[in-house]
Amino acid sequence: MGLLGPGLPGWAASRPILAGQAAWEAGPVALPPPAALPATERRRTSASVRLALAAAAEAAAASGLPPAELETVFASSNGDGAVVGAILEALSAEDGAISPTQFHNSVHNAAAGYWGIAAGSMRPSVSLGGHDDSFPSGLLQAAAATVARGAPVLFCAYDAPLPPPLQAHRPTEAPFAAALVLVPETHGAGTPLTVDLVETAAEGAAGPLASLVAGNPAARALPLLQALAAGRAGRIGLPLADGGAVVLELGAP
Repeated sequence: MGLLGPGLPGWAASRPILAGQAAWEAGPVALPPPAALPATERRRTSASVRLALAAAAEAAAASGLPPAELETVFASSNGDGAVVGAILEALSAEDGAISPTQFHNSVHNAAAGYWGIAAGSMRPSVSLGGHDDSFPSGLLQAAAATVARGAPVLFCAYDAPLPPPLQAHRPTEAPFAAALVLVPETHGAGTPLTVDLVETAAEGAAGPLASLVAGNPAARALPLLQALAAGRAGRIGLPLADGGAVVLELGAP
């Protein structure tokens, strides 16, 4: 597991909060530079990329698996909104000049690309976006890849606030990222997880962290993270905007 958000400085440090054993207090989110990247690439990373890679690196390290051998799925509703906003501002300027680095970072798979460089990975990678459904859609994609190819998959969902005037049209509060490594059932390790599509399901509740879910699409991961932190088996619903729902069934650890 990997996690980074306001008042949630990593999975290990946040487990008591997620399990309801300690109070949650929102705080600033520190975005560490990705240590695994070469210095030149590290300087080019945006805040959104640093957010995603921090959670992904924590999850990969905790899994004990070589990062280069993990397939990846990165999911984000906004992508790198700060970079896109800067490009739009540049296009509206008189000369319309765009920084090559900004353009390089504007694609939706920028975080996945930097991860591939940092991990030295040549494994398959998918980057997707699905508005408020980016987390459940990404988790479904990651689970399908794990089962279909019998290979471990690193899944990371992340979103960061947009700059004005984009923020007014797509309000997103503090940065949030969550990551987990899925392994085939035959590995026999970790918590059993079943992912299914159904016609309807009630949204899983996040309790005292509900404000985070309301303020960031990636934070829809929180009911799952809370159940995992507490070692709680059960069913978690993730309704989809266009109908239907993704349902997660957690077994006993």
